[in-house]
Amino acid sequence: MTALDTRVNPAARAEAPARFGIGELSARTGVSARSLRYYEEQGLLSPDRTGAGHRRFDPEAVDRVLLVQRLFAAGLTSTEIAPLLPPLLGRSDGGADGISSLRTHRRELEGRIARLRDTAEILDEVLEELAGAR
Repeated sequence: MTALDTRVNPAARAEAPARFGIGELSARTGVSARSLRYYEEQGLLSPDRTGAGHRRFDPEAVDRVLLVQRLFAAGLTSTEIAPLLPPLLGRSDGGADGISSLRTHRRELEGRIARLRDTAEILDEVLEELAGAR
């Protein structure tokens, strides 16, 4: 599955209310209300507000939250995710910048993995030496 394969079933949307609260968004995505409030603080979600100040989300917020979850799982921070969301959701033409950023992140990740493999090899050598000394 790719990051953009997080779309919910359009038929389910037709039956759902046009806008819904944070509890409903939490239920639809499996993400806690606390995390959703954090996403809002970080600029990853922008709900409308009722006159009483209650958050109201549109159905597209589900896709956005699922995409944010995938990007967090890929090791990106909220600061890195925020500028990627519009192009990934088709709301701007900054897609090339977003792809470049993701490729840079992946190269950095590969570098960390290589360093961790080197560390594991060193530990294996030390363990072999210790086992041989007994």
